[in-house]
Amino acid sequence: MTITADHGYHDLPRLMSLMTGDEKHDFAATSTLDVLWVLYDRVLDVTPGRAEATDRDRFLLSKGHGPMAYYAVLAAKGFVPEEWLPGFGSYDSPLGHHPDRVLVPGAEIGSGSLGHGLPLAVGSALGLRAQGLTGPAVWVLIGDAELDEGSNHEAIAYAGAAGLDRLHTVVVDNASASHALPGGIAARFEAANWSTATVDGRDHAALYEAFTAPHPGRPHAVVARVEPKNAR
Repeated sequence: MTITADHGYHDLPRLMSLMTGDEKHDFAATSTLDVLWVLYDRVLDVTPGRAEATDRDRFLLSKGHGPMAYYAVLAAKGFVPEEWLPGFGSYDSPLGHHPDRVLVPGAEIGSGSLGHGLPLAVGSALGLRAQGLTGPAVWVLIGDAELDEGSNHEAIAYAGAAGLDRLHTVVVDNASASHALPGGIAARFEAANWSTATVDGRDHAALYEAFTAPHPGRPHAVVARVEPKNAR
């Protein structure tokens, strides 16, 4: 088993092409690719050698029904071996159609069911606060359609009221939500005392600026807009 950690962004299409099968959820995966890369390449304080460190940043993939980009980025950064990618989704592969935290190095949660990731991220942020760990950041990536789930709105309301300023949510918006949000996605978070930014989800510089914007005393949400799902 060989783990290589010197891949760049230009290697991601090749790494993703190694994963084949009928359950790839291609668009769910590719819609998150740039967000994932900027986070793991420039923002998150976590490495394969520190994947269990108490003071690591936590990244939770709530949009777990399209994990191909996630697996490609984990391989590019040395969390999992490239040799695992061609077996994606097979019976004996650790890389399932939904990620499993027990099987995938670097994965913080098992995910795929809509609406679970943000509540789990709130719990993670609360747990770190209770332990007096003020350094680690908690990041969660959700899809816009997950905002159809009531559990997310409860989590948004609680996190804002609790002032969980180490909590960060990235909403990848590919216009796939069933229910309209008056004022847009960012307005929902702002109404609950979150700091927000809305950016082009393919623009790495804009993503980095939004991810690193200061937000003292408040959780932070970044809406990353990408091409609509039905535009392909």
